[in-house]
Amino acid sequence: MRVLLVEDDRMIGETIQGALRDSSYAVDWVRDGQHALLSFSTHVYDAVLLDLGLPGADGVEVLHAVRRTQNPVPLIIITARDSVEERIRGLDAGADDYLIKPFDMSELLARMRAVIRRRGGQAAPILTNGIVTLDPASREATIGESATRLSSREFALLQALMIRPGAILSRAELEERIYGWNEEVESNAVEFIIHTLRKKLGAATIKNVRGVGWMVAKPA
Repeated sequence: MRVLLVEDDRMIGETIQGALRDSSYAVDWVRDGQHALLSFSTHVYDAVLLDLGLPGADGVEVLHAVRRTQNPVPLIIITARDSVEERIRGLDAGADDYLIKPFDMSELLARMRAVIRRRGGQAAPILTNGIVTLDPASREATIGESATRLSSREFALLQALMIRPGAILSRAELEERIYGWNEEVESNAVEFIIHTLRKKLGAATIKNVRGVGWMVAKPA
């Protein structure tokens, strides 16, 4: 999954970016409102973490601009502004959640999983299509009674497919979801990750539609 982090504090940004990457998210990090808006015009994101006190354009201005385009991306405000009025203002502007600094990274990650589930129309925390079950909290995939821990890249790719079972995702679409800016993508990276997933979970878990992309089956 690809996340846009909008945070002007270098130390906070580096900490969040590192934690997100460790949790298998591809992260694009910008430090002002104008670059945030530019990022929205060039990329599709699965979630956004938005500070409010930004140079260039205030975070609430960015939020208003995003929602005016009918972009439904899950968005969490992360800020030191802790007044009730600020929280109401941010939520009424279209934020899905509001988290006050300082916060524990495990809480931020849990809130991200929750808002992503809600926007995807899912209440349950576990993804399943009746064949494979994927737990985003533990990064474990289960087939029958056998649970397998996945690497960061394996989890990110399988999650992208499991969120939309039955939909075919191309190589470019999968790369977009598992790699952030400045991350080198080898020409056969997606094929290699799918190969390792099939070895762990079974060849039938991920189907190839020749010349188009890959998919997991819809629930029966």
